[in-house]
Amino acid sequence: MNPQSNTAGPPPEHFRKLERMYLAAPTNEYFNLTAEFSLGEAHIRIPVRPDFFHAGGAVHGHVYFKALDDAAFFAANSLVEDVFVLTASFEIRFLKPVNSGSIHAAGRVVTSSRKLFVCASELFDSEGDLIGWGQGHFLRSKISLTPEIGYR
Repeated sequence: MNPQSNTAGPPPEHFRKLERMYLAAPTNEYFNLTAEFSLGEAHIRIPVRPDFFHAGGAVHGHVYFKALDDAAFFAANSLVEDVFVLTASFEIRFLKPVNSGSIHAAGRVVTSSRKLFVCASELFDSEGDLIGWGQGHFLRSKISLTPEIGYR
């Protein structure tokens, strides 16, 4: 299934529930990020802070990974209304360091089947320069999307 050819898809409320669930996750409070999800796509923005820096004075790779994986992950989960998806694998490429402004990850579903989603994401700095990219495989889990996990 190619999400670009699926005109029906989940209702917009599904995307808002995913956004609320994502933003309510305890780890995301630390990053002070924003998120916007739509059919087969996700956008994550994280303001750059000095406490993200490695000894070389630029954002550590774990922040790149988080933004790229989260954007790809929620692009996949935007197509799934009943369960949480899980990252099965993720590959990342670092292209350029960043030490100011913000970073913006844009994720999209490349292809999907009933159980497997292949997604790609790109990471940009405040000037719009590509600073990293990633690709991953995501699988349906047995974790139901319920209010108990923040899906409300």
